[in-house]
Amino acid sequence: MVCELTPLYTYPSTCSPTLEECGMPDTSQSSEARLYTFSQETKDHLRKFRLGTSRSNDPQAVIYTIDKKTHEIKQDEDKVVYKTLEEIGDDLPDHSPRFVLLSYPLTLPSGRLSVPYVMLYYLPITANNELRMLYAGAKELMRNTSEVGRVIDLESAEDLEELPNKLGSSE
Repeated sequence: MVCELTPLYTYPSTCSPTLEECGMPDTSQSSEARLYTFSQETKDHLRKFRLGTSRSNDPQAVIYTIDKKTHEIKQDEDKVVYKTLEEIGDDLPDHSPRFVLLSYPLTLPSGRLSVPYVMLYYLPITANNELRMLYAGAKELMRNTSEVGRVIDLESAEDLEELPNKLGSSE
């Protein structure tokens, strides 16, 4: 005796259900990509900033924040392009994390000009745990979306003074 199972419903060959229709979560995006969002304007700005600073002779930086309610990652309200590390340090808050995208031209010991494009992950030790978790969860997504070459962790604005040495090394 041959037993054959009959499906309750068969889908036409031209139609297949989505994961959501089957009651399963969509896993094509990382959990970070589902939790945090970037507006199209922000994505365009990230790309334009990356491409526009690659051959710059002067340092350039922008600061990004995460909206606590919507979890949207966006440029800070001032939309300033910083030209010095001191300007960045002056605008970093004492108790709240930030992502800083930095293009910093420097001359290597070989005499060659290098313009590293990095993300500074500013996480002050005085930040509350809720903000720490919010920014920690978005760190890799921000890194990948902004297409930086390296992430440098900072705990205070004073750490910016050591940045040229860190950028010159490959640590």
